[in-house]
Amino acid sequence: MFDGALSERLETLQMRFQEIVNELSEPAVAADSTRFQKLMKDQAELQPIVDTYKAYKDCLTTIDDSQAMLEEESDAEMREMLKEELSDAKHRIGDLEQQLKIALLPKDPNDQKNVIVELRAGAGGDEAALFTAEIFRMFVKYAESRRWKVETMSISENGIGGFKDATFMINGAGAYSRLKYESGVHRVQRVPETESGGRIHTSTMTVAIMPEAEEIDFQLDLNECKFDVFRASGNGGQCVNTTDSAVRLTHIPTGIVISCQDEKSQLKNKDKAIKVLRSRLYELELEKRHDAEAEARRSQVGTGDRSEKIRTYNFPQGRVTDHRIKYTSHRLGEILGGDLDEIIDQLIAADQAAKLGRLNA
Repeated sequence: MFDGALSERLETLQMRFQEIVNELSEPAVAADSTRFQKLMKDQAELQPIVDTYKAYKDCLTTIDDSQAMLEEESDAEMREMLKEELSDAKHRIGDLEQQLKIALLPKDPNDQKNVIVELRAGAGGDEAALFTAEIFRMFVKYAESRRWKVETMSISENGIGGFKDATFMINGAGAYSRLKYESGVHRVQRVPETESGGRIHTSTMTVAIMPEAEEIDFQLDLNECKFDVFRASGNGGQCVNTTDSAVRLTHIPTGIVISCQDEKSQLKNKDKAIKVLRSRLYELELEKRHDAEAEARRSQVGTGDRSEKIRTYNFPQGRVTDHRIKYTSHRLGEILGGDLDEIIDQLIAADQAAKLGRLNA
């Protein structure tokens, strides 16, 4: 059974849901597209909570009714049916309570945002760059499996198919809610293609997942930025290497430098660089807030620090281990092929369990 505060909150949400349903039926609201869309979004967010709460209350009624009938019923067969019904309802109510507690956990305001992903080769030279290119493909395939759109910002290659670094955007509803757990150091253990002696090497690369920041999230002062243009290098179309289309954006107060050269248009590259810079500065703001809540941050899975070793991909044993939750999968090929849901679902469950632990405490 819920305590008074949780029951009161659920009743309030149920009343708010009914208010929204009533408002949506008003002609004046239907004529106001902005208000109508906001109410529809609010309704969609509350619908699963309200449905689960109704099922929870129905379950309580079933328990009360079954217990009352058991006290009066003398027929053995009927009593057995009532006991079975009572047992099923008690089991189900535990599941519904857990679902409601999870639904009531504080929402991350960035969960529905697009993400900007930054990959960077770490220790291991060419092998680290090759691994970075594999992780890039893993994220692209995962995005495709969820019908998200991938937009490349910049890639720096090492000449043998590896990436020194790569920046790209993934556009899709809920992208940040799934990918935020990927930030940190990813480690690979295998015999590199460049190794003639057959020895296993360990290499690393870092992943940074940032929610795309809009102007409403972070006000970027372009007077604090310096723009430079240069000729793009590497693979490209007919014009990309012959015109000064690439853009380098420097944020003077922080020293952050963003380069974009994927587009043939200087203006498009400039727009992309501004998006990345705004998101990077927004992430710094989020880190400051997280540092102010250091204890809570330590007790959750959440988003990883860039310096935190979060996962190892071991090729000789065909396994992937996420060190934050001590979870191991022997589906290395499938995971590198973009089937990330297995690990992400485990991370979300662990994060919710940690938050529920604090809520119950």
